[in-house]
Amino acid sequence: MAYWYEGPLAAFDTETTGVDVETDRIVSAAVVVQDAPGARPRVTRWLVNPGVPVPAAATAVHGLTEDHLQRNGRWPSPVMEEIAKELAEQAVRGRPLVVMNAPFDLTLLDRELRRHRASCLSHWFESSPLHVLDPRVLDKHLDRYRKGRRTLTDLCGHYGVALEGAHDAAADALAAMDVVRAVGRRFAARLERLSPAELHTLQAVWHAAQARGLQAWFARSGTEEEVDPAWPLRPDLPAAA
Repeated sequence: MAYWYEGPLAAFDTETTGVDVETDRIVSAAVVVQDAPGARPRVTRWLVNPGVPVPAAATAVHGLTEDHLQRNGRWPSPVMEEIAKELAEQAVRGRPLVVMNAPFDLTLLDRELRRHRASCLSHWFESSPLHVLDPRVLDKHLDRYRKGRRTLTDLCGHYGVALEGAHDAAADALAAMDVVRAVGRRFAARLERLSPAELHTLQAVWHAAQARGLQAWFARSGTEEEVDPAWPLRPDLPAAA
């Protein structure tokens, strides 16, 4: 019997102008589809001219300059619809979608759809629900007492996954998918009986608990940062930028 982590998966990742989902913009994105572990992945990429300045700090991370994006990137409006359509197609085909730190990438895409298409991400999944697998949430729940950071680079190192070309959307998406497969195998006894749909529901609960724990830690350390418990998509604000 083939379990979900040995079967078809898709993965999504973005590179952006910054880390604020309400105001920052997508500059590149990728969807990677793989039918089985080791199979040749199919990659769809987008390069976006965000129409706003690209901070040097962001360029230092992903290497995409404002000049390069203006010369080679496409206008956001059609790109955002194409990305949403591609994710919806994965849902129709029943492929779980791997998204590392899903509330960031999916919320950012939602805000871009609202900004440029007067639409929202949830609209695309009204007939076929999206089942998200978030390696960060899964790892934190299944190995909660392990010390250390849990960035994609850290998870790749811990699970023995190669990450070539970090902070390239396609490379990061493929690495996140490989991490999820590795998590599935390592914790097979706890995961193999759960469907992607069941895991999607459970991850929302697990992420909320993780957020409460982090918020309590912030409170004890005197940090005023707020931790949003919503997963995989943050609720819309009254007036998104």
